[in-house]
Amino acid sequence: MKMLILPFVLFSWACVVNAQSLPLPQPPTEEPAMTLQRLAQIVQALDPDVVARGPALEFTLDDIPIIVIADAGADRMRAMVPIASAEGLEKADLLRLMQANFDAALDARYAVANGRLWGVFIHPLSPLQKDQFLSGLVQTITVAKTYGTAYTGGAAIFGGGDTGGIYRDLLEELRKKGEAL
Repeated sequence: MKMLILPFVLFSWACVVNAQSLPLPQPPTEEPAMTLQRLAQIVQALDPDVVARGPALEFTLDDIPIIVIADAGADRMRAMVPIASAEGLEKADLLRLMQANFDAALDARYAVANGRLWGVFIHPLSPLQKDQFLSGLVQTITVAKTYGTAYTGGAAIFGGGDTGGIYRDLLEELRKKGEAL
């Protein structure tokens, strides 16, 4: 039992020492609370052809249609990108989507609603900062573009999930295919 505890204690001590030597994070710059009006202004700067339909803003970025819906009363916002019909999704497809939601989609998510597969970014409205919103849009567009291939919201993978192994398996498969070249 002592042998099992010692590595854990040493690892924990190393983490504490390393954490103490790291610089403290700087407080974020103060931004006004996100409101429906401010959100609309940001979207309009991104796409001057934005169309407002009640609580929804419909616009296009990088040839991808996006719908942003915000509710000040619930203090929530959602950015959505339609990806495909959900009708033909197989069990393996759904499993892969859930794996990507765990480690590769980042702040965006794959979701199914109203018979459609969506890329979504969901966040409380008032604390949302402009750069968080922009990052969420990019990640949502990226999960839509990488559906069926990398299933990712960007360049990073949050460890501990299945995606890293899936990427390694794909790399090995491609290496084997390329051996004859």
